[in-house]
Amino acid sequence: MNEATLEKLKVLAESAKYDVSCSSSGTVRRNTSGGVGNTVGGMGICHSFTEDGRCIALFKIMLTNFCIYDCAYCLNRRTNDIRRATFSVSELVELTIEFYRRNYIEGLFLSSGVVRHPDYTMERLIRVIKELRTVYRFNGYIHLKSIPGSSRELINEAGLYADRMSVNLEIPSEQNLKLLAPEKDYRTVFTPMRYIQQGMLQSLEDRRKFRHAPRFVPAGQSTQVIVGASPENDCDILRISAALYQRPSMKRVYYSGYIPVNDYDLRLPAVQQAPLVRENRLYQADWLMRFYGFRADEITDEHHPNLELEIDPKLAWALRHPEYFPVDIHTADYAMLLRVPGIGTKSARLILAARRYGRLTSSQLKKIGIVMKKAQYFIVCRELPLHTSIQDISPEAVRQRLTEPKKRPLPENRQLYIPFPETHDGILLRSDV
Repeated sequence: MNEATLEKLKVLAESAKYDVSCSSSGTVRRNTSGGVGNTVGGMGICHSFTEDGRCIALFKIMLTNFCIYDCAYCLNRRTNDIRRATFSVSELVELTIEFYRRNYIEGLFLSSGVVRHPDYTMERLIRVIKELRTVYRFNGYIHLKSIPGSSRELINEAGLYADRMSVNLEIPSEQNLKLLAPEKDYRTVFTPMRYIQQGMLQSLEDRRKFRHAPRFVPAGQSTQVIVGASPENDCDILRISAALYQRPSMKRVYYSGYIPVNDYDLRLPAVQQAPLVRENRLYQADWLMRFYGFRADEITDEHHPNLELEIDPKLAWALRHPEYFPVDIHTADYAMLLRVPGIGTKSARLILAARRYGRLTSSQLKKIGIVMKKAQYFIVCRELPLHTSIQDISPEAVRQRLTEPKKRPLPENRQLYIPFPETHDGILLRSDV
């Protein structure tokens, strides 16, 4: 790798780091004779995580950070005075193959700033992944970020080479999107989403008739929402996420806490750091919608428009609805077990299997994997102490017990110095007295 390519790599990798929608999907693309790489492994494609929990899997790079748009929240906006760089198609292809052969990466996440026109940029992105697939016979995972406003023909071509495609929604309401990104609107975002969905459905139909029909975006599509750059509450964000999940092609909605990279722009809120706790709560709520059977209006509504930061959304729902509890784990169905704080999908299935052989004790539930610290207030089982359910003690008391700081026991031989107010002196006491 020469010095010029290395410098471009530094610039464009830095520019790409704020896009979080790049985790792998578990799609299967096996290696072929004479090919390079595959997406098959012990646990699928490997991931790496930053200290704040962001997924940085794959070789995450931009084709260019030049951009014709001037989005207020974007580091690469047109008016920012930053270092700019552009890879040629051959440079990026060779770099990807070189990194893969050295076992640095498991796949590619490719995005780009918009130069000249959306179709011009999209065409260059397609040339990269097409060359990887057809010339180098690269069978690793490829996630391609589609350019808003791209034509149907280019989306259809890209879907034949990418495992997953994404079109980032970015701002949860069109009104605020127009305020922060005047050149964008929802039409340019949702139109490519629809093209991807139509291509996937057509591909499924073709493969029912012809076994070897080409696959189209086999890992589905995803999108990303920026949290905190505009005044939408969590209820607004979860509603649009729920609507997106109604589309058969949408696999993931990613939530990215707003990072103040352009703090000089007065349209943006003044924050010191990304709202990572809020981002985490949104991911938990998203999980409840996707795997636990919760509706968006159950998690947040007009009376509770924002998720609580102190407790997780499932516990918050349970405390607001004590009438559903306590749940008898020996008779409750799977859907109701999933609504108990501390019980996950795996432990709920294990309860259904284990209770056929007898009544379960609290120690057995612990071994199954239930978080009894939470669940004990919401369930009835064989050996739980009496009068400990949410009906016997108020939801407020349960909340206080679960949120109060944990007191650490003192070491057995540690001595404490306790001041004596009358003399302003002190006495030494052993901690075990």
